[in-house]
Amino acid sequence: MSAPRVAAVVVTWNRKALLMECLACLKAQSWQDMAILVIDNASTDGTGESLADLAASGDILYYNTGRNLGGAGGFQYGVRKAVEADCGYVWLMDDDSMPEPEALEALMAAGEKLGDFGWLSGKALWTDGSPCRMNIQRDMKMGNLTELYGDAVPAGAATFVSLLIPSKVVRDVGLPVKEFFIWADDLEYTRRISRKYPCYVIPESVTVHKCATNNGGNISTDVPERIQRYRLAYRNEVYIYRREGLRGFVRLLLRTPLHILRVLRHSPNRKGERIRTILGGTLEGLSFNPEIEYIK
Repeated sequence: MSAPRVAAVVVTWNRKALLMECLACLKAQSWQDMAILVIDNASTDGTGESLADLAASGDILYYNTGRNLGGAGGFQYGVRKAVEADCGYVWLMDDDSMPEPEALEALMAAGEKLGDFGWLSGKALWTDGSPCRMNIQRDMKMGNLTELYGDAVPAGAATFVSLLIPSKVVRDVGLPVKEFFIWADDLEYTRRISRKYPCYVIPESVTVHKCATNNGGNISTDVPERIQRYRLAYRNEVYIYRREGLRGFVRLLLRTPLHILRVLRHSPNRKGERIRTILGGTLEGLSFNPEIEYIK
């Protein structure tokens, strides 16, 4: 029996209700030549028990990583499993991603027309139908793609919310970097691919991203208990822009003081902690050099 053509990889951690809704969306896809891989970052909310029957029946393949590897580690784990299983394509998403019934079919149809491509990204909407700010794709100069018209829009970077990658591309460019842990691992990976292959956004493929808010992640206004998470965001993005050459360094020089100014003007509390997080993460990023792993 041949492997399914597509492996849908869903990474989850302690969001059982959203995960079950995501799996229902996957089962409702019009394209059904697909295996569903759930990568559980050692959830403690009963996720494993809730999936036991689905795993036993073969409706999903369930993997518990044994500890929280972060989104980056979970996606590296899942991509490796999918490619090693000889699936032709890997379709990546978070557990709060709700692809519409024809989302995968639209990506596969576009892929057939385009032929050679590095990845295809669907359009992500928030729960109110507006564009999801966390998932706005970027062009080849790493600027935001705010206008999505036509069948396929050339792009340079995207997120892991409905991202389709041929397995042969994974074997060529390597796996996502697990050391990112959270934030920007998807931007690094998609940019790494777009340097070698043409990549596109497919506006007809739509996914609703049920993230808690639609602010796109903003250290100047986020709640105090999330401030320290941004250290990884700044560290990881500095690594990405370092690889963009002179243009990337110029962007960094402008970006850091701009973000500090936003904190000073708009933060309701803990301005000092927010600024220290920006500077600390930025400095870490200057020497952050994780190793890219490949499938042997």
